[in-house]
Amino acid sequence: MSERIFSINKEKNRFELSVDGHIAFIEYILAKGDIMFLTHTEVPEALGGKGVGSEIVEKALNYIKDHNYTLAPLCPFVAKYLTKHTDWKSILAPGYHV
Repeated sequence: MSERIFSINKEKNRFELSVDGHIAFIEYILAKGDIMFLTHTEVPEALGGKGVGSEIVEKALNYIKDHNYTLAPLCPFVAKYLTKHTDWKSILAPGYHV
């Protein structure tokens, strides 16, 4: 299995997952009230179908939970992930549903 390195790129406001020389990422905005908006997910074509998208979403959600932020899932991929993994709904910001 290839090495997967998760990191937070604060300069670009995104979570990154490096796999086999490629970088998948989720862009975020941290707003007042500690609401983290996940706005866009991108997985390089070379990593498609390998579970990289789901893995980076899960790692981002763990980061949000560990930092006591709430989640505003603006990215359709993240929202779809939440419909399949309903245990994460507990971290949704007030007024957000999936």
